[in-house]
Amino acid sequence: MATILDGKALAKRVREEVRGRVEELLRRGVTPGLATILVGDDPASKIYVGTKQKACSEVGIRSFGFAPQATSSTEDLVRLIHEVAAKPEIHGILVQLPLPRHIDEERVIEAIPPAKDVDGLTTVNQGKLVTGARGLRPCTPLGIMRLIAEASLPLKGVSAVVVGRSKLVGKPVAFLLLEQHATVTMCHSRTRDLAAEVGRADLLVAAAGQAGLVKGEWVKPGAVVIDVGINRGEDGKLRGDVEFGPASERASAITPVPGGVGPMTVAMLLSNAVEAAAMQAGG
Repeated sequence: MATILDGKALAKRVREEVRGRVEELLRRGVTPGLATILVGDDPASKIYVGTKQKACSEVGIRSFGFAPQATSSTEDLVRLIHEVAAKPEIHGILVQLPLPRHIDEERVIEAIPPAKDVDGLTTVNQGKLVTGARGLRPCTPLGIMRLIAEASLPLKGVSAVVVGRSKLVGKPVAFLLLEQHATVTMCHSRTRDLAAEVGRADLLVAAAGQAGLVKGEWVKPGAVVIDVGINRGEDGKLRGDVEFGPASERASAITPVPGGVGPMTVAMLLSNAVEAAAMQAGG
């Protein structure tokens, strides 16, 4: 039976680390500040932003909330980001996604200065990830790397399979794994013989956003499984991209859904906010 990788417990430890880094910056006269921009009044997005703001206050990061109306144009939002970015007390900017359909999401993201891009989504930060230069990395992939470390899996030479190719998770986690000398195979829902690819993986990261896409019987015995999927079934329950029951009988370690990757995403956002403040303060 697999060891359950407890994202909640690990996230708590990461937040303690962040609190320590905040205290160091405070001694240097720097108070990290994070701005959240929530467009409209989507209930789920409100909850997500509220969770992030609460997390900031718990570790000593100042939180600045901006809530433009859902009718705001792309130009309105870009203008707001420029105004927020000009404030020296704000070191990080997070635009809550998804945005209303009429807004050009790419233009909005690119309006964020790379030094304040705590989601690591601008082309500059994505490019730095690809080249290995110092920059802000996407939060969920950073959380995944911490969870893998928790499983004590040496990544050098390991066969790693990433199922999913989004710029939020799949692509960046593949590059982070390559940095650690893993041998990475990128797959997706249209991959021929996905079962065979998964079956060769010492490390599986499932991030396709399709409930139960990866069958438990495909998992290589002893593999580490990181399930990023959060899919709500007809019964209202959350399920991952991997069949948890059968997979947990074969894997050496596995993340649950919920309680695995999710808590780590917020924790690494806090870490990125402090990293941004440190870089802007010359540290």
